[in-house]
Amino acid sequence: MKMLASVVVLTLTIFGSLSGQALRFADLGDCQLENETIIKNCRVAYRTFGALNDDRSNVVLFPSWFSGTTEDLARFIGPRSMVDSSEHFVIAVGAFGNGVSSSPSNSPTQGSGAFPEFTIGDMVTAQHRLLTEVLGIRHVQAVVGISMGGMQAFEWLTSYPRFMDQAVSIVGSPKLGAYDVLLWQAELNAIERALAAYSDARKARAAAMSAVAELHELAIRTPEAFNAANQAEQVEALIAKKSADLILRADPDDWASQLRAMMTHDISHGSGISMERIALPVKGRTLVVVAEQDHMVTPGSALEFAQAAQAETLVVDGDCGHLVFECDDGKVAAKVREFLAQNRGSLQPADQRVVDPRE
Repeated sequence: MKMLASVVVLTLTIFGSLSGQALRFADLGDCQLENETIIKNCRVAYRTFGALNDDRSNVVLFPSWFSGTTEDLARFIGPRSMVDSSEHFVIAVGAFGNGVSSSPSNSPTQGSGAFPEFTIGDMVTAQHRLLTEVLGIRHVQAVVGISMGGMQAFEWLTSYPRFMDQAVSIVGSPKLGAYDVLLWQAELNAIERALAAYSDARKARAAAMSAVAELHELAIRTPEAFNAANQAEQVEALIAKKSADLILRADPDDWASQLRAMMTHDISHGSGISMERIALPVKGRTLVVVAEQDHMVTPGSALEFAQAAQAETLVVDGDCGHLVFECDDGKVAAKVREFLAQNRGSLQPADQRVVDPRE
């Protein structure tokens, strides 16, 4: 087993320094889910960037956002980028339901409605298996996530608090607010109604993703930012383009599966345990970035967790809304780089899953 781990580490070093960014898959067999169902032929997509250092202390896990892929994350990884691959060995990983990792649209045996419902916690469990069983990594410097990736970062903090030295959640949430659930429920309803209204699969997909495009565009930035960028007479053409792009890129069953995962996301698992108690194992090593004007993932519960965990926070005002990580003149990226530069190499003991705070 030690020899296998050594081979894995050597392979990671070579791939990281010479041929990173190539899409790879970890075949995990059966993935047992929190609801006791199973994803069969379970696969997790990932890419690596940079080189693993000698003591393996520079690993940063970067999970994908809602409907995003590892390819989408690439623009945030690189020298002087949000996550500097000249300093860190970055593992970008695709979440269940993104159409590349195991999803309703690509499952050979559990397609469409037969695909089991999964949670944010199930995504994290599969990522843990990728790191420990496939890549031979027992500890990481940090987990960094944006939006749904930030939700996964919160899940990592509370499920495997000894596995990382640092965690960064950017416009993510430990538990969705009521307004967030309202948005995602509206998108889910639009998909389900469209799929039920058309017997022709192509027409159903087009109708579903067109309706989703309108709702998504409505919430992803502030009204001020939208008005500044568009004229009223341009809206119809804009939505037509957004719909066409989304129809080509996304599958409605995949989209719905990740919607359900976000809607049930709650790091207390519905127990009602206070943020103070949940945050006890993770004090002092978390950066929480929120947008004050975020209409897609409202910042309330993230700020509550940050206060309970005594975490560093960056609260960004302005019209960017949920897209603050892209249109803030580099403020978020600079803060993340600064945070990751702190306390590098302070390896914690080997990972073990902590006692559930509900017990």
